[in-house]
Amino acid sequence: MSALCAPTVADPPLVTLKVATTPIDIGAQALWAKDQGFFKKAGLDVEVSLISNGAAIASAVAANAVDIGQANIVSLATAHERGLPFVVIAPAGYYAATEPTTAMIVAKSSPFRVAKDLNGKTIAVSGIKNITQVGASAWLSQNGGDFGSVHFIELPFPQMAPALTAGRVDAAVIAEPELSQALDGNFRLMGNVYDAVAKEFVLGAWFTTSDWAKQHPDVVKRYQAAMIETANWANAHHAESAKILEKYTKQTVEPHMRRVRFATKFTASEVQPLIDASAKYGVIKG
Repeated sequence: MSALCAPTVADPPLVTLKVATTPIDIGAQALWAKDQGFFKKAGLDVEVSLISNGAAIASAVAANAVDIGQANIVSLATAHERGLPFVVIAPAGYYAATEPTTAMIVAKSSPFRVAKDLNGKTIAVSGIKNITQVGASAWLSQNGGDFGSVHFIELPFPQMAPALTAGRVDAAVIAEPELSQALDGNFRLMGNVYDAVAKEFVLGAWFTTSDWAKQHPDVVKRYQAAMIETANWANAHHAESAKILEKYTKQTVEPHMRRVRFATKFTASEVQPLIDASAKYGVIKG
């Protein structure tokens, strides 16, 4: 008499998601979650798109081109002011003055040494009226410059160093991994601009539309769990995450590069400094 075998129970199918983020260290959580299997562990099959700035990502989420996006708090505040129905579902990058991963740079041969030297000059930022412009405005204002006289232009981070070399811009607010590469080359630090906002604050968040969140509450919970697990992993595994970042961005991550810390909780007090600075420097109304 043959033994009866229990029927095999197949794993439930993975939920397919489209996610957009920025191709820099602060946006790389989704890349690590995909590469390390945290999405699959949460029952998600995620297609990750890389988009140059938070405002463009917000537009993609609003148009339902992607389900979930990662953007900085300034882009989300601006979208909220415009009436876009976004909800934050998980924290992303966290800024700490002890390990600045975004800064203003100039060419080593530049005559600019202090903030007021940049009055009336051209500064490259990753998006007009976004977090890099807020940081630059705060730093200029707090260090004796006139942010209102500055001409801000939008450039993707990889194009900033060439623009400085060619003299098309006078300074640039640039993030890792391009920041370390620039400082290892023909550029020098002008200022850690986000220090003028606060010594520590949440930089960005994962978000979707309120309708999508209401229609997919279980998927939202799964995504939250995957992001928290990824944040804890990334904060403790810089060498491994660097290799993944290099694979997706095609940018070299030097061993000495300062790495972004990722938030594992989302509190109003850690978000407010950036919102206050956005209002103070005219990016949002209040």
